[in-house]
Amino acid sequence: MLPKDIPQVGPLHRGRITIKSEEEIFCQSYSVAVCETALYKLEQAIEPGVTENQLWSILNAVNTKFGGEYIETKLLSAGGRSNPWYQECSNRIVRPGDLVSLDTDMIGPYGYDADISRTFFCEPGEPTGNQKTLYKMAYDQIHHNMALLRPGLSFREFSERSWVVPDRFREQAATSTIHGVGMRNEYPMIGPPEDFQKWGYDGQFEENMTVCVESYIGEKNGTEGVKLEQMVLITQRGIQLLSTYPFDGRLMP
Repeated sequence: MLPKDIPQVGPLHRGRITIKSEEEIFCQSYSVAVCETALYKLEQAIEPGVTENQLWSILNAVNTKFGGEYIETKLLSAGGRSNPWYQECSNRIVRPGDLVSLDTDMIGPYGYDADISRTFFCEPGEPTGNQKTLYKMAYDQIHHNMALLRPGLSFREFSERSWVVPDRFREQAATSTIHGVGMRNEYPMIGPPEDFQKWGYDGQFEENMTVCVESYIGEKNGTEGVKLEQMVLITQRGIQLLSTYPFDGRLMP
């Protein structure tokens, strides 16, 4: 059952949909809580023999159970299908030692997006050195970039100071290192410095913006890839995490 005392979502601030009201932040947080419930159940279900489709169905079922609306994509892939990114789930069977990468893209309760990415390791066994290296780079990228965020920081300055993707991973890196999030993906969308020169635009971060900070690390023709993404609220003092689901400690060096 959903709470009966959820406040009504307020107006979208005269078109400034990037700035969220207190009610909207509440609704986003509720959607994230539902999403993280699904992530827990999904992670617990990862074992040899389960299929990508079966894992993704858990996300869909939990979202529906708690009044969510729909899921925009089916971005869950394991093992070699995690590279390149943007391969939707299939009947591929998960094997021991696989990485399982996913991006929730979940339009949850009250129509608000819970856009979180995690990568998990399928036991038994131990992660390889390469898997840990990929994971550490993705982890370092999102945490470096989150630490930059504050009201008044320009989009250009953020791009210029953002974590530098090593050359061998750049071709398949995430198109955006950060994007707005509300009822779906929103303005702004900011890429790495080399792309900012091509399609970047002026603007600045403001208090009560909610954004997603993301990374994909996978070498072209590589065996696997790691996708991580965090949702954050920009405050006067920096950021407040909206997504708090734990990272996979088995993959940390």
